[in-house]
Amino acid sequence: MPDRAPQPVDRQLPTDEARDLISLVRDIAQREIAPKAAAEEDAGRFPREVFTLLSRSGLLGLPYDSEYGGGDQPYEVYLQVLEELAAARLTVGLGVSVHTLASYALAAYGSKEQQVEHLPEMLGGGLLGAYCLSEPASGSDAASLRTKAVRDGDEWVITGTKAWITHGGIADFYTVMARTGEDGARGITAFLVPGDAEGLSGAVPEKKMGMKGSPTAQVHFDGVRVPDERRIGEEGQGFAIALASLDSGRLGIAACAIGLAQAALDEAVAYATGRQQFGRPIADFQGLRFMLADMATQIEAGRALYLTAARLRDAGRPFAKQAAMAKLHCTDTAMKVTTDAVQVLGGYGYTADFPAERYMREAKVLQIVEGTNQIQRMVIARHLAGPETR
Repeated sequence: MPDRAPQPVDRQLPTDEARDLISLVRDIAQREIAPKAAAEEDAGRFPREVFTLLSRSGLLGLPYDSEYGGGDQPYEVYLQVLEELAAARLTVGLGVSVHTLASYALAAYGSKEQQVEHLPEMLGGGLLGAYCLSEPASGSDAASLRTKAVRDGDEWVITGTKAWITHGGIADFYTVMARTGEDGARGITAFLVPGDAEGLSGAVPEKKMGMKGSPTAQVHFDGVRVPDERRIGEEGQGFAIALASLDSGRLGIAACAIGLAQAALDEAVAYATGRQQFGRPIADFQGLRFMLADMATQIEAGRALYLTAARLRDAGRPFAKQAAMAKLHCTDTAMKVTTDAVQVLGGYGYTADFPAERYMREAKVLQIVEGTNQIQRMVIARHLAGPETR
């Protein structure tokens, strides 16, 4: 029915290399990702071969140092790559974002020896990472985590359970926050744990309303032994590392949200210009034209917001407030735009014959992961008015 092909986003990119990179990503997305997305999501299939291809293409370490196998790309370019991948399939875009998040601790806080030993495989060796902070009883209150790491000679013994872990049970490495000292934020330390470590296991993946192809599972640590050489940063520095990781990770979620919203808008425009009612395309009717205009405006505003935050990050300036704003606005936009896309398609939008209903189901999780949008409002308010008085 649709007779109007979506136009690629007109991107402002800083270099010719970045433009070539976006062209490569679009080619991979069109050939290898988008055609299989609906069927594989319906079947709950994780496309590991796509991540292998992305790794071989140099797309799993874009914002990191080329000395260790990264792509030396600024965040404003990396995030636009994420947006393109998420528009093709959110499982892939979010998976790349989570892998980048899982690699951040070692890249930013690891020793030179650790980086030389581990980062090349993590960034370009076909490995896939996961980030372990949340637990069954500590989500938004992450500083109350109970997973413990006890020193035993030159090793640490990790025991506990992490929850809501993207790539849980299938990751090749886990960046794990565990309690090594006193209660609260100061008693947490970060570790790099191999996925095949004895005593590490993934539970049965959660049954979710969307993103069924992306495994989300609890990860159990039953006396997992990790050498001290895999401790990241200083003892007690783990919570600060976790928060710094999330500032950057939230930008990844924002970019994925805009990619998903853009895909929904493209679907809505194609349908509205092709669907005939009362002798003319339904896109001729003011009620729908205004909906499409509002959807497009919200997407452009979200894109501008996450790129502003990314450019602050690239310049070495504080960006935590803007990252929280971007995550909040972009994920709320994704929820609104995908809901409106279903409405534009009418009854067809409620069926699995069109992707709009899948986009709507997928959008909801983006308002929850890496800090709920209520937490983002708290972060923003603290920057404006200072910490809450108790």
